[in-house]
Amino acid sequence: MPLGSVSPFRPTGTVSVSVGSASTNAPLSGGGDSVVVTNTTSSLAYIRFGSDPTVAASASDMPILANSRLILSVNSLITYVAAISPSGSGLVLFSRGDGSFV
Repeated sequence: MPLGSVSPFRPTGTVSVSVGSASTNAPLSGGGDSVVVTNTTSSLAYIRFGSDPTVAASASDMPILANSRLILSVNSLITYVAAISPSGSGLVLFSRGDGSFV
C-alpha cells in the first residue's frame, strides 16, 4: 500500500477473547497487516500482542476504551493476543485483515 493511501479494512478472520480480572490469550485468526480490536464490554480493557501462547496482558498495556474499536498495524510475527479487563468482564474481538480504516 503506498504511503499515505487509505483503504477500507477487509477482514480475514476474527477471534473473541473472554476478558475479566485475569489475562486471557488466544491465537489470532486469518492473515494481514491490520487488526481491528472491538471492546464490547462496558469497562476499559488492555491488550498485548505476541508471537507465542505465553503472551499476557496487564493494566500497563494498550488500553481499549469501553464499547469502542481501534485499528492497529501488526507484522507477520504476531500470532497471539492477550486481553484483560480488571474492572469488568465480557468479550473483546480481534479481527485480522488488510486495510487502514474501518
